[in-house]
Amino acid sequence: MNTILSDNYSVYFDNSLDKLVDFVKKGNYSKFFILTDENTGEHCLPLLTSKLKDFNNYDLIEVSSGEESKNIDFCVGVWKMLIDFGADRKSLMINLGGGVITDMGGFAASTYKRGIDFVQVPTTLLSQVDASVGGKTGIDVDGIKNIIGTFTMPKAVFIAHEFLQSLPPRQILSGLAEMLKHGLIVDCNYWNQLKNSDLKNPSVELVHRSVEIKNKITIEDPHEKGIRKALNFGHTIGHAVETYSLLHDENSLSHGEAVAIGMICESYLAHKKTGLSSDELHEIVKVLTDLYPKYTIKEESFDELFLNMKKDKKNVGDEINCTLLTHIGQFSIDNVCTANELCESLRYYINL
Repeated sequence: MNTILSDNYSVYFDNSLDKLVDFVKKGNYSKFFILTDENTGEHCLPLLTSKLKDFNNYDLIEVSSGEESKNIDFCVGVWKMLIDFGADRKSLMINLGGGVITDMGGFAASTYKRGIDFVQVPTTLLSQVDASVGGKTGIDVDGIKNIIGTFTMPKAVFIAHEFLQSLPPRQILSGLAEMLKHGLIVDCNYWNQLKNSDLKNPSVELVHRSVEIKNKITIEDPHEKGIRKALNFGHTIGHAVETYSLLHDENSLSHGEAVAIGMICESYLAHKKTGLSSDELHEIVKVLTDLYPKYTIKEESFDELFLNMKKDKKNVGDEINCTLLTHIGQFSIDNVCTANELCESLRYYINL
């Protein structure tokens, strides 16, 4: 696979961990730190540390796995560890993990001493095709996803396909939702390719294409003023459902499962508002419902879901903005959706 270049950093695929070692050597860092969680520490860290056997100037920082850890308290813990370990402005943070680690690690690094270098080593499909690319960092507050964060580009991203072998099927499906989204918003051919692929074991070529799509969009619009809003398709409703699930369900939805619900609902809105044909709507719904289990949403939860949508960081004033499709492979940003329309889309999902 070719290296993907952006204005600020490169995304490496071939022999990526060896290239990470070369990057650290050339960077002349005073110290470096590996941020991980217990799952990544068990399954992925040994492979990375085996490559770093010639280094003695690094320390490990471990946080608990799961979205519940992506908050200010855990972030303060990371900052305190950096202080205790003597991290200075010439230090490097290596974020080894899924989206929680890359989001929070990027945020911690971008704010420690007003910013130290960091690189992303994503170990889940979701983090490889989404969280690690584009320079968004963030933490959750009061259950609101990524409400606090920065736009800070990593120095590099290193994608090792072998890490995916340790993932359970549900984690693969979580990342797959973002890949399907990439096809739906800008590349009908890629959407069709995904439909006809082994989606339980996505190839490195498919991962590469998704990273390529996201990278191209984020280079064009690094601070989400225009075209980058396309990446929010499925997320206005999806994030609201995910937040609700995190607060109320013992076995909460994964990010991808929630986004799949959001894409179904927002495809319905697109059929009503921006010209998505009924055939395309039914095609999208069939693909997503075949892949993702049905989640029970009750009318009694609508008020809370709507409140979650109103807190979405993409909104302007009291208006709730959605990215909608005009066709498979084409999108429309900044579509204002009313409470009635959003509730109607949730009923559409409920009645499938």
